[in-house]
Amino acid sequence: MTSKFSLGSRGEADLEKAPQVENNYDTNSNETRDNLSVNAVPGETFVYGNSTYAKLQRFAGKFNVEQRGIERVPEDERTDTSYVNIGSMWLAANMVSSSFAIGVLGPQTFGLSFVDAILICLFFNLLGVMSVCFFSCFGPPFGLRQMVLSRFWFGWYAVKFIAILNVIACVGWSAANAIVGAQLLNAVSSDVPGYAGILIITFCTLFITFAGYKVVHIYEKFSWIPTCIVFIIVLGTFAHSGDFINVPMNPDSFFSKAGGCLSFGSTVYGFATGWTSYAADYTVYQPADRSRRKVFLSTWLGLIVPLLFTEFLGIAVYTATALNDGHNKYMDGYLASGNGGLLGAALSPLGGFGKFCLVILALSIVANNCPNIYSVSLTLQVLSRYTQRVPRFVWTFCASCVSLAIAIPGYSHFETVLTNFMDFIAYWLAIYTGIALADHIIFKRGFSGYRIEIYDKREKLPCGIAASIAFAFGVAGMVTGMSQPWYTGPIADLAQGSDIGFELGFAFAFVMYCALRPIELHYLRR
Repeated sequence: MTSKFSLGSRGEADLEKAPQVENNYDTNSNETRDNLSVNAVPGETFVYGNSTYAKLQRFAGKFNVEQRGIERVPEDERTDTSYVNIGSMWLAANMVSSSFAIGVLGPQTFGLSFVDAILICLFFNLLGVMSVCFFSCFGPPFGLRQMVLSRFWFGWYAVKFIAILNVIACVGWSAANAIVGAQLLNAVSSDVPGYAGILIITFCTLFITFAGYKVVHIYEKFSWIPTCIVFIIVLGTFAHSGDFINVPMNPDSFFSKAGGCLSFGSTVYGFATGWTSYAADYTVYQPADRSRRKVFLSTWLGLIVPLLFTEFLGIAVYTATALNDGHNKYMDGYLASGNGGLLGAALSPLGGFGKFCLVILALSIVANNCPNIYSVSLTLQVLSRYTQRVPRFVWTFCASCVSLAIAIPGYSHFETVLTNFMDFIAYWLAIYTGIALADHIIFKRGFSGYRIEIYDKREKLPCGIAASIAFAFGVAGMVTGMSQPWYTGPIADLAQGSDIGFELGFAFAFVMYCALRPIELHYLRR
């Protein structure tokens, strides 16, 4: 190969230290700004040299395991030209029993009527998916992962704190989802204890994510089909049973139960927006000329359809636990095996086939966990030059082990873990989105405002002072607006205990960043 990236023996020695790209471009020229592969790292450079890193990468390459981490993808390696791959990625990740479990929380935890819960699901899902769709559009033009892109808003150092939050989110998601899968397997057979189900889900997820981007996309492209069929069977069986109870909506219920409505809304928003911090990870191999409108629409359809379908179904099926017939199989199932028992009760008329359907739903959790475990490995590489020198697939294995260690003890406290975790996701991602949107829209004024060639130049990236202070103000807004069993903020208290933490977190962060960023630009010039 004769090109700018060709290396002789001397180049191989240099690359033992890190996957570097020789950069002779003038960073101030128009040619640099228009070159789609500036500072991109060709795939073949990961195997050069005799370091442990290179040896591991060569070994992985023999099995077609993805070797690329957070390095920018060159244009000639962006070969994923399918918009279907974008939509199906999110369709499979959300057509799962975890989404069903979110719907159940409306009536079960927050005491909402059927119509109240449906309306909350509708509007907060529509709001939550927007940031995921927006950031998915960054992958094709820049070829960078979401956490690397975050350097343009938070700077080289502050983004490390954001990365830590994302690691917590990814691992926490994986643990919560594995618990849902374990509940389903326990509903099929009480001889399968919770820890065994968690082990099965975790190892299946590791097998797919270890291979990397292509295998993840292939799996997600088709895995939603059997899961969707099973959910349709659940819907048909439950509708035929006549066990649905439509608790009538009180015209004043939204206002009298504002606390429950907004708290459930925060949970729904947290689940829908949870993909925001790694949205671009799954479009980096798309060519730079992709239509942003089509990328946005593909992501939106892939998210909103399964989220509404499964959460609405969860709300509907849980209403049957209010049946007063002396022996309520839905309540008994839920008390015995959580959401798995609830689904098992709905499928019980189908006998053995119903149990087979539950196994399919349990394994669907793998599709939901793949983005979490795949992206956490990339996020860990952002933390330092040293973590970047650990291959992506090694971090994938480590993250799976940590997720396993969290899920097993959390199995018996699922509802508490899930609601608190969803609120945490909603809070910090709302603040993250507020800062990123403010910078993108007001200061960079769109995609043309990014100097992509500086993505790994700490001395040229923003200092991150404005973003850090704005994030702190966002946390202050979150604290004053949050409503949790262990703390209720003063503003939330005035709002009848309503959880408006993520709304205030977004607003405080957005406004403060807009006020502070001009000062930072004036004095620091970057």
